[in-house]
Amino acid sequence: MHLLLAVVTGLLTIIAAADPLVVRTDAGPVHGKESGPARTYSGIRFAAPPVGEDRWKPPRPPEPWEDVADATKPGNICPQRTGGGTEDCLFLNVTVPRDAGSRRLPVLVWLHGGGYTLDAGSFYDARRLADQGDVVVVTTNYRLGVFGYFGLPGLAGSGDFGLADQLAALNWTQRNIAAFGGDPRDVTLAGQSAGGMSTCALLTSPAATGLFHKAAIMSGSCMLDWPTGGLIPNTDAQTQYSPLAETEADGVAAAARHGCTGPDTIGCLRRLPATDLVKDHQTFANHLTYHTSLLPSDPAKALRRGTFHRVPIISGGTRDEMRAFIAGVHLVKPITEERYQEFLRASFGSRAAEVAAKYPSRDYESPAMAWATVTTDRSWACPTAEGNRLLSRRTPVHAYEFDDKNAPNVNVIEAPGLPHGAAHALELGYLFELHGKELPLQPEQKRLSEQMIAYWTAFIRTGDPNAAGSPRWDSFAHGGPVLSLAPDAIRPIDHVADHRCDFWAGLRP
Repeated sequence: MHLLLAVVTGLLTIIAAADPLVVRTDAGPVHGKESGPARTYSGIRFAAPPVGEDRWKPPRPPEPWEDVADATKPGNICPQRTGGGTEDCLFLNVTVPRDAGSRRLPVLVWLHGGGYTLDAGSFYDARRLADQGDVVVVTTNYRLGVFGYFGLPGLAGSGDFGLADQLAALNWTQRNIAAFGGDPRDVTLAGQSAGGMSTCALLTSPAATGLFHKAAIMSGSCMLDWPTGGLIPNTDAQTQYSPLAETEADGVAAAARHGCTGPDTIGCLRRLPATDLVKDHQTFANHLTYHTSLLPSDPAKALRRGTFHRVPIISGGTRDEMRAFIAGVHLVKPITEERYQEFLRASFGSRAAEVAAKYPSRDYESPAMAWATVTTDRSWACPTAEGNRLLSRRTPVHAYEFDDKNAPNVNVIEAPGLPHGAAHALELGYLFELHGKELPLQPEQKRLSEQMIAYWTAFIRTGDPNAAGSPRWDSFAHGGPVLSLAPDAIRPIDHVADHRCDFWAGLRP
């Protein structure tokens, strides 16, 4: 019987070795599938389930497996602010061009957005990106909200569990991507929104040294910040990064709300159902924490000091970042002229009249449009320009602005008097099939999508986004140029003038 079992096991090993859809990782073999122009390997476990006693601990390696694991469907998504998901969610996905052969291809590791409280790596179908660009793509989950960014005094890893998951995915890539046809010496880290903010933070993390060789920061500059009420009415001024002391104080307050205090605070919290804790997700949004071993200093200050990894960078955002956020505010309670003036006073105090004079609502379709323009320029466009200027002092930077005002509205939110324009996240469907669905693009938008993929994947291959058949994209230096990506024309623009950055620089303390 033992001999028969050994023979059968040996035969299965030989069969698996001969199957091009079986890849052996350092934890065990996985079986993917042919999927159109690519081979896909979905739901690969890259870390042990962060549950029970492992809730709020740094990720540890998964338990090895011997049998071939099914990698034909996505793994669990992490608990979402809007509901759904499970804590056992540390899975990633690998997409390889179907005709990769035995070549070692450059690699993209993608960090999703979602305000640190939503989304999953599996939502980003990368088959077209991999096929057209001839690159290997890794998309990964990471712990979200209270599970990813919670902290308490004395709790190791406080505030950075989600960041530690991203580092674990990068380390997994270094160890395993060669087995899928990727080159571990040629990895680009990229992300949008929270993923972009994480990418920028990892540029400043000593723990990320050598784990990636290029970076693309999309709507996630280290310099982003919002004045009082500038992101959501009646909220305090904020950045996307928090000092450890603030994260720990928020954690103590959250624990108390759950009745967990005293010496067994963390034990008490670990015994709570995940569904109870998800209610705290929003408390720990934009709570990536510094003054920690993974982020010794505020990433914004690190950029100013020049203490970041010297890798080529793509960096930019969308022309109308805030319109989707302001549309949600406008739908709850319309932004009238009176309310617009109230917002200005709340955000800018004694300088409100200067902002009102620079952005009078009569110049816009509505007061809501005026406020969306103010907040886009003040909190997104100009901080991104400043971040690009700081980065370009020490490393090559190519800056862009996505400007398809008629892009399909994947944010769904629409509000009267506030066309969605080139809002936050609308460029994503030009690089990925979101949730596996191709967007209904017009011919000129399809051309833009093809050109964007050509730019991004040329950068992934060489560190220079210039691609044959596309307009030249010059490197950024001293405030420009910035490449505008629009269906009617891809061209350099004066981004600083367009967003009145000199005015905003004069308004800052």
